[in-house]
Amino acid sequence: MPAVYLVSDNIYSPIGTTTAQNFERIKQGGSGIQQHNKLALSNGPFYASLFNHDEVKNHNSLNCSIFEDLLIESIEQSLSGIELDVTDDKTIFIVSSTKGNIGLLETNGSDPDLEERIAMHTSAKLVAGHFGFVNQPLVVSNACISGIMAILAGARLIQSGRYENAVIAGADVITKFILSGFQSFQAISAEPCKPFDENRTGITLGEGAATMVLSSNSKYADRIKVLGGAVSNDANHISAPSRTGEELCGAIKRTLSMAGLVSEDIDLLSAHGTATSYNDEMEAKAITLAGLSLVPANSLKGYYGHTLGAAGLIESIVSIQSLKQNLILPTLGFEKMGVSNPINVCTALTPKRLKTCLKTASGFGGCNAAVLFSK
Repeated sequence: MPAVYLVSDNIYSPIGTTTAQNFERIKQGGSGIQQHNKLALSNGPFYASLFNHDEVKNHNSLNCSIFEDLLIESIEQSLSGIELDVTDDKTIFIVSSTKGNIGLLETNGSDPDLEERIAMHTSAKLVAGHFGFVNQPLVVSNACISGIMAILAGARLIQSGRYENAVIAGADVITKFILSGFQSFQAISAEPCKPFDENRTGITLGEGAATMVLSSNSKYADRIKVLGGAVSNDANHISAPSRTGEELCGAIKRTLSMAGLVSEDIDLLSAHGTATSYNDEMEAKAITLAGLSLVPANSLKGYYGHTLGAAGLIESIVSIQSLKQNLILPTLGFEKMGVSNPINVCTALTPKRLKTCLKTASGFGGCNAAVLFSK
């Protein structure tokens, strides 16, 4: 199978509109998480990482929603400065999101066209048409592993020989529907989230968009590679994760096997780390079962919040920057180990020679995913 290389990327978030801006802010300890009082989202104050929607470029001629505006801005940034013909039939466009335009249900009256407007394929076609992609776009929406699944889908389509390039973009916008759903689970933290910490009390949500451009073209052979990845499911509960971590461990082990590597070959682990009691506990068990408990690990949720369908992309891109700069980022909010299987949570900006990074994610419905990147 052909190798898959990362050609370019972008992170469009409340802390920066380029990957470089985002990484520099994180290195300085910057976070997009703030306390908000927005009656349109919640009856009381809450912490989240949110855009000022008035500052996001509005593509009026396309009649875009804020969700679609974010996708377009991120894709434009990632395509800028690279030689890629998106009108080539060897290029596939993939969209990752968990909720898409669901917020339109809150602002639009009953309309026979609303069902079609909130469908994710409608957004994907609108964005694809703006850029001139000729192939029918692919939508990936599987809870919080959507971003990683989209990366894997793009890589596999390239490896199959059907396509040479994949433009993969993900985004989500926080709405009252989304926030109230997590509040109903009592899963929202009353303060900025604390992944893997003894005093963690839940997640902090965030808005964001990100794009990765992948290719099998050998002229990019000096770039970061996607070595492989795998997906599994707990088949345990609609919202609660596995009690043992065996299923996420299975996805990790299959990913390593696919790349011909063992646990000792992994230099950095970018964990999902939502800061909920059960997710962090399950993930720590899976990491231990996979033989990765000593590998330097971090969660980026303290910087971005949980960006849902964009999380796998945003956090993968940040981790790739860590590989490039040989720098491990600390887990913001973590102070004292709060899981029964201790893992090596990084607490300070740490220079280290890095070659490989494993990114993991888990989500509602028991889904798990892992993807491996290498210099």
